[in-house]
Order: sequence, then structure tokens, then C-alpha cells
Amino acid sequence: MIHTATFLQKISLTLAAGLTFSAPVFGQTQVAAETPVAIPPTAAGYSSSTAGQAQSSDQSTAPTADELKAMKKRIEVLEADLKTRSIVAPGDEDPNSNKEPIAPFSDQDWTWLMGMPRNHDTPLATKHFIPEIRADINYNLDFNHPADDTISGSSEIFRAQEIQIEQLGIGGDFYLSNVHARFMTQFGEYSVTTPRNDASQGRGQWNLANAYRYLSEAYGGYHINHLKGVNIDAGIFMSYVGLFGYYNFDNWAYQPSFVSSNTPWFFNGVRGQFFPTPHLKIEPWFTNGWQAYGRFNSKPGLGGQIKYNPTGNWNFISNNYGYGEDDLGVANRARIHTDNSAEYKWFERPTSKLDRMATSLTFDAGCEFGAGYPQVVNLGTGYVQQLSQTPVACHGNKTQIVAGLKQVAVKQSFLGFMSYTRLWFNHDRQGFTIGGGMINNPGRYLVLTPVINGATALAESPYFPQTPGDAFRAADFTLTYDYMPRQYLTYRMEYGYRHADQPYWTGRRGMTPPGGSQNSAVGNSADYVCSNGQTSFDSGLGLGVAGTTGAKNTNLDQTYMKGYCSNPANIPISTVVASSTGTSGFTLWQPDLRKDEQKLTFALMVKF
Repeated sequence: MIHTATFLQKISLTLAAGLTFSAPVFGQTQVAAETPVAIPPTAAGYSSSTAGQAQSSDQSTAPTADELKAMKKRIEVLEADLKTRSIVAPGDEDPNSNKEPIAPFSDQDWTWLMGMPRNHDTPLATKHFIPEIRADINYNLDFNHPADDTISGSSEIFRAQEIQIEQLGIGGDFYLSNVHARFMTQFGEYSVTTPRNDASQGRGQWNLANAYRYLSEAYGGYHINHLKGVNIDAGIFMSYVGLFGYYNFDNWAYQPSFVSSNTPWFFNGVRGQFFPTPHLKIEPWFTNGWQAYGRFNSKPGLGGQIKYNPTGNWNFISNNYGYGEDDLGVANRARIHTDNSAEYKWFERPTSKLDRMATSLTFDAGCEFGAGYPQVVNLGTGYVQQLSQTPVACHGNKTQIVAGLKQVAVKQSFLGFMSYTRLWFNHDRQGFTIGGGMINNPGRYLVLTPVINGATALAESPYFPQTPGDAFRAADFTLTYDYMPRQYLTYRMEYGYRHADQPYWTGRRGMTPPGGSQNSAVGNSADYVCSNGQTSFDSGLGLGVAGTTGAKNTNLDQTYMKGYCSNPANIPISTVVASSTGTSGFTLWQPDLRKDEQKLTFALMVKF
């Protein structure tokens, strides 16, 4: 480090001694610190055969008083300017003095992570806008060969033996003066299938499903230059509960395991993103609810994410949710959930044929608790007329007294895990993934409603009750091969097997009533349907029949409903129970549900 005073002395000597040298003029904001000022030969005092001539020449060109005065003034300007600067000699620079601050998570290559796009370039980016275009087209060969081509129990795969556009998304990110916004459209199957899993749209007026169905992400926000960065955003944003991303291009597999497929893909609300270090993010959420366009009851949802990358080989994510009352029309029943993932890249050798390997592990646990009022028995039929909801608890059945009557709060919980291992070959142009997982969800409050006769999360199906105490255990695994000739394109082939302890997957005869379709009036999705394609006489009457109120679908229930398919009026059960088919011979239609599902998925996905 050269001291400022020393440097000034050298400049002064140069200007004073170099009588024929014109001193350089330095601007107010520019000093060539790396290049010392050169001293002319006449001022260096070295020997020369023409020294005498030089001296004579110097005497004849001696500076005038005005020139010396101008030189002095220039020196004064230089001294004042250099006092505010740090002069560093070549080789003495502080390596950290001119480094730009590291943007969070920008100092490593994270394209290997699950849920992270593998693109390294953004060729269409401009100064204020980074566009994004996605296309996802698939063909699914379901080994059950459903007659109505309907695949159920998935939030990613919906139709069999057809070429379908799952998603076409156009959007991008805007940046200007610390203000940012992002939007991404979702045309194709996602625009119908994602809203069907949100029951909150049934509360109040206006059709929220139609309002938001073509948007997967839509938010704006502001960046604050504090810590390593702070973002405040509001709108629809991705949740990443369950590690998998919403877009299949970003994932290691096409069909995620239940931990991911049955948990939220998006939140509608407000989030903050705080970056205390370049490798740590703390992100609180204030949302309308659990994957909900609106509120289910009177309380919002609260939650947040902690993401930590200590090195380029590790990724830790913890998502947590609570407080929200997320069963439509059931107040005082709260939900809590924790989702925790770890990813480790345990091999990387870019020059070898097998160039990368990584493993992910995710564990989820949650439950619902509270709510419940006395059940009322319909004296005319002897069946339970459930005017309110059964109470639930996190840790097994609990007995309690409400209004002088005994109640049992049944267990309603969620426990699951999934793990995947991925291998990359040929400079990341090919990939192979194997993985799967298991869940146990008594009460079925997170199990996706099968699409029997167009059933949704709002209009559940009596053929698959989702009430407190109903058991559901399931397991799955997938084998996935990817061919990725360009960073913007992926060809995917995947084999998947899923099993449940209850009939759940679509069988050969499908999930659509005889002669019916989504657009024809064949019953009500929340009611039983007769074999002639008409609605059973219980439709909309709320009779409290077991099977529509949460009890098991027993033979007695079937007989009761057959009577309502064959009789012209709502007559007492004692009159029709003797005849299971009635005078017209109409019986209760049944969907074809299986405990096992196998399928091959072929997909073409683009993202740039």
C-alpha cells in the first residue's frame, strides 16, 4: 500500500523537475491508481552525451511565473482529490475490497435440486423482464384400461390412452427499481384439475375457481436492501410443501409420491422472504388457507418455510403450517402440518460418463383437532342424521361429554415419507430416477377425492367417504428415464405403481355413470346414482343415510339406496327394504374402484 503523502511528493517532484513536461490533468472521478505517473528522462538525472545541450535547452525554456503558478494550482487540486482516495499499488489490492455482494443462493449450481429447473441460460431475458414459456404434453397407458379414460387420485396425471396438454404456461418476471412481479398462466388440464381440489370456492358468492383457474402464479412485491435481501410479496405463489415442484419439467419424476401429491401446490396470500445469509432463507406465510383461493371458515392459515444450503451439496427445507380451519363449514377444527426434506448430492464428476448422483428424503406429519357436536337420530328411519361434524383428535380416540352426551373424538392424522435417488449421465443429457413413498391418513382429509361422477373437493362422493375414522394407507414407487438433448427440452418415460388398502384407483368400468359424462345431468356427484343413469331419490334431501354422512357403506345402506332408485317417492325404509330392486328393477350404480394401479407415462416437456 502506497501512502498518499508519498505519492503526492512523487507527483510534486515530477511536475517541478520536468521543466519541459506538461503535467496530466486528472478528472474529478478518475485516478489511474494502478499506473504510477511516469517521470520524464530529463528529470531522472541519467547520463547522456547530450546532457550539456539539454541543460542549455532547459535554461532557454525555463517556465515563467505564470506557468509555475498554474502548476502549483494543479498540485493543490490533486492533493485535495487524493486525500479522499485510497491509492493501491499493483499487487497490493485487498481481494475483498471490490467484490459485489453475493445474491442469495447464487454462488452454486442448484440445477440438480428437485423442483428446480435445470436451465443454465435465459436467452430471452431483457433488463427489466425475464420471460418464461412452458409446455407439458403427456400420454398415459393405464394398465387398468378405464372405459371412460379417467385417471383418479393424482394431481399430475388425469387421462388415460390419450395425448393431452397438461400445461401450457406463458409468463415471466418483471424488475424495476426494487419492484418485482411474476405471473404464469396455466392452460390445459391444470386449469381444470387444480381448482377441483379446492373446496373453499364453495363459501360465499363469486366463482373463485373461474377467477383463478388460468393462473398458477400471480404476485407482486418489493425488494428491501436489508440483510442479504428482503422480499415482501402478495398474490398466488408456489408452496413447495412436499419438495416436488408444481411444474413437471423441474422434477426428477412425473408422478410424485403421496406426500407431495396430496399436499398444497400453491398458497393465496402474503409472504415475506428474509435472507440473513446468502445460504439461508426464512419465509413466513399469511394465507387464505391450505391450498385455497378463499377461506374455508373464519380463520386464515399461518405458516412458513426455512431453507438452508450450507454447501453446494446439501439442501434442507422445512415447511410448517398451522392455525387454519381448513374443512369447509366445520369451524373450530384446526389443522397443523410439518414437512421436512433433505437433499444430498453425493457424487459429481463432470468428465465421466456417470457425472452426478443425488438423493432426497422427505418426511411429513400432521393432524386435525377440535370441532364436533352431538349427532341426532332420525326417529322416522332410525338412521343417524349428522347435523354437525364428528370431533377429531391428533392422538387416537378421545371420549368427551358435550351437552350431556358422550362423544368420541376420532383420530385424524397424516404420516408419510418419500425418497428418490437420481443419476445423471452423458453431461446431464440423460437421467434415471427411482423412488417412492408411503402415507397413513386416517380421516382421509388430505386424500384427493376420486372423480366419481364429477366429484370434487367441494362435492365429495358418497362412494368414497372422507369422514373422521375412515382408514387410508397407500404406497407407491416410480422408475423414470429422461432424455435431455437440450437444457430447454426433456423427453420422459416413467413406470409407476400405486397401491391402497381401500378401493381407490379407476378400474376397467371407469368412474362415470351409464351414458353419462361431465356435461350431462347424470345424478349429483354428492349423491348415489341409479343404474339407469338417474339420480337416486335421496338427491339433495340430506336424509342422513349412512354412506352419505360418514358411516361405512354397508349392505343395509346399499339396500336402502336401491329402494330409493326403484320407488317413485320418498317412502319409509320399512316399506322398501323387503325388495332390493323394486318394481322397476333399477339398482344402485357402482363405480369400478381398484386397490392397485400401474401405468406408463410418456411426456414431452419444454421450458425456456
